[in-house]
This record gives sequence, C-alpha cells and structure tokens, in this order.
Amino acid sequence: MPTTFTLPNIRTEAAALWKLAWPVLVGQLATVGMAVADVAMTGHASADELAAVSLGASIWSIILVTVSGTMMAINSVVAHEVGAGAFGTIPHSVRQALWKALGVGVIAALLANLATLLFNHLYLAPEINARASLFVHIISLGLPPFAAYRALYGYSTSINQTKPVMVIALLGLAFNVVVNWLLIFGRFGLPKLGGIGCAVATAGCMWLMLGAMVFWIRQAPAYRQTYPFTHWEWPHWPEIRSMLKLGLPIGVTYFAEVSAFGAVSLLVARFGVVVVSAHQIALNFASLVFMVPLSFGIGLITRVGQAMGEGNPARARFASWVGVSMSLIFALLSAIFIAVFRHQIAAAYTSDPAVQALCVQLLLFAALFQLSDATQVATSCAIRGYKVTRQPMQIQLLAFWVFALPLGYVLGLAPQWLRDLHLAPAAPMAADGFWIGLVLGLTIAAVLLTWSLHRLSLRRLQA
Repeated sequence: MPTTFTLPNIRTEAAALWKLAWPVLVGQLATVGMAVADVAMTGHASADELAAVSLGASIWSIILVTVSGTMMAINSVVAHEVGAGAFGTIPHSVRQALWKALGVGVIAALLANLATLLFNHLYLAPEINARASLFVHIISLGLPPFAAYRALYGYSTSINQTKPVMVIALLGLAFNVVVNWLLIFGRFGLPKLGGIGCAVATAGCMWLMLGAMVFWIRQAPAYRQTYPFTHWEWPHWPEIRSMLKLGLPIGVTYFAEVSAFGAVSLLVARFGVVVVSAHQIALNFASLVFMVPLSFGIGLITRVGQAMGEGNPARARFASWVGVSMSLIFALLSAIFIAVFRHQIAAAYTSDPAVQALCVQLLLFAALFQLSDATQVATSCAIRGYKVTRQPMQIQLLAFWVFALPLGYVLGLAPQWLRDLHLAPAAPMAADGFWIGLVLGLTIAAVLLTWSLHRLSLRRLQA
C-alpha cells in the first residue's frame, strides 16, 4: 500500500484510482449524455422548444444533483466497512440506504413540481413557461427510482464493482437517445412531442436503470459476500438518521453549486431565447467535461474511505493528493480543448447563428474555470472519504451564494440602484456577467477546499 510520494508509488496509486474511475467515468458521461442529447436534439427542433427544455432542465438538474449528493453517504459508509473488513454489516447498510432513497426521491419529486411556480415570474412567453412546467411534471416521475439507483450505485462502487455502473449507464443513454428521436420528432407515427418527449424518455430511463442494477446485483457473483436482498428489513431510523446526517451536507454542497448555475439560467431568461439557449449549451458542455474530475472524485471516496477504514491515514493522505493531481492534469487539457474547439462545439448543439455566436463567447469562460472546478470537486470528495461533510458544505455555500451569485447579479443585471451608487457597470453584461461570478465562486471554493483537505489529512496523520 503506497504512502510516500515517490514516482513508483504515484504510478501505483494512479493506476488503482484509474481502475476504479474509468468505468465510473464512462457511466457518468453516459448519464450526462442523456442531458446533452436532450438539449442537442431539441435544439434542432426549434429555439422555443430548446428554451422550454433549458428552463425545465435548470430545475431538474438542481434536484437531480442534490438527490445524488444526498445519497452519496452510502459510498463513505460502505468504503469504511470494506476497509475495516466488516462485510457482514454492508447488506444492512444498503437496505437502510434504499429506505432512505424512497423518502428522498418522493420529497425531491414534490419539490421539483413546486419549483415550477418560479416560471410564472420570468420574462418569457407564457407558452414557453407552460412547456417548461410540463417538462418538469413528467420528468419528476423519475426521481424516486433515480434515488434508489444511486444507493445501489454507491454500494457497488465502494466494493470496487464499477463496471456495472458503466454498462447500465450506456444502456440508459441508448434508450434515451432512441426514445428522444421517436418522440421529439414524431417518428413512425408517434406523436410529435418536441421537448416533452425528452422528459418522457428520461423518466423512463431512470426506471430502466434501477431495474438493470437490481438484476445485475442479483446475478453477479461479485456481490455474493455482501448481497443485500436476502430478506425484508423495515426502516431502522437511527441508521437512516446517521446516513442523513452524513448525506444531507453533501446534498446541500451539490445544491449550492448547481443551484448557483441554475439560478443563473433563470436570471438570464429576461434577456430572451437566444441568451437562455446559448447559456444552457455552454453550461451543458461544461457539465459533460466535469464528469471526468467527478469520476476521479468518486473513486477517491472509495480509496480514502477504505484506507481510513483499515486505520491507515498515511495512505488516505497519499491517495487524496494523487487523485487531486490527476484531476488537475485533465482540467488543463480540457481547458485547452474547449478554447480551441469552441466554434465546433457550439455548431454541434444548434444551427441558430445568433445562439452559436453567444455560445462561443461563453465557452471561453467555461475553459477558464476548468482548473478550479476540477480542484474543488476532487478535494471535496477526498474530504468526504474521511466522513467529513459539513465543512465542504459551508465552503460551497460561501463561495457560490456569498460571492458568485451576488457578483453575477451586479455585473449581469446591473440594477439601476447600484448604478446610481457607481457599484455596477453602466449597462448589464447579461450572461457574461453571471459567468464571471461563477468563475470567482469556483476559484474561492477550490482554494478553501484545498486548504481544508491539507489540514484534515495532516491532523488525521498526526493523530
């Protein structure tokens, strides 16, 4: 087990992390690929349909990522149990995580539907608001199965079984693209639903992925030692409360970042369909690229958690910094790629010249924040491997809701009362101003989380 920073040890740890992360990466890319397919395919239907899906997706993505983060507690719990050799307690933990998933999924669906009331206060045509609301009403039916899938996903990755995640996500992507094509454009006599077809496809995909994961766990020999479906078990509230105590701060952490991006999507709506569409395309592609450091982060939870479970804080610290370094190397490459190929990226999403032109401009901001975005996700996941979740939550809330959004509001909207005080630009910067705020927020989060990981890993090592 490598613990010192020599080149052979770094190579060994990097190989171990990559072995865990690459199937997760393919699975994450396939999952986000569903959202990419929704936006790209709707963008070729019409600008109005794309605007409606963009608004609906701003709510859906916030709720979806918050649910994913809240369910991530099972990753740390099972990783520590694996490290400690406590395989007999893992089935109980998984069963309780599934009960937790049921409650989280139902509450999330209700909140998503209530959030559509925000659309009535935007500056878009009523028919676009109505289409966006219907999109959310339909797609929210996929939230309960998604929560349960993420519980089984975390269990699987934490016992080093990551390939099922990849295969099932690819299956879901194929299903999503085919059903999108059938329903968006009305192929083979099916109704032409436009953006609503995306909602139907994605909700159905969530149920398909849950069923496929249950089937895989029932059939694969790798799960026999920790098989969770041996018998029925009622909710054990102390266990569920413990997981909520660990998972809710992660959910709030994810919410702080994604809601900041989602709030920007809602605030730029007043500037019209072109701005909304360009912003959503740039954000969608940045989210796709973000899956690589996120996959390293998910692998880090397992590597760090297992090291701490076996009582080896030196290995946990070593694994943390190797993972963060790998994320940074990728971020540098992705920043160069986005900056060089931004015109081609915009053209792949939409054929509207006005949307393309603005999207190219926003993709430069996306390239700029790659390093800080990769750093903050890798460091926060490493910290969660130590079963510490509140401090990352506090840092994310500070970075995005105290710095990023207020600055974006000042620069993007430039309200008259701030202009009178000479605290805002003479004219609103629209989407550009909000993206400047997001770059600042990600940078602050990256710096503070790096310092937090350094201090936490050092304290555990000294103890």
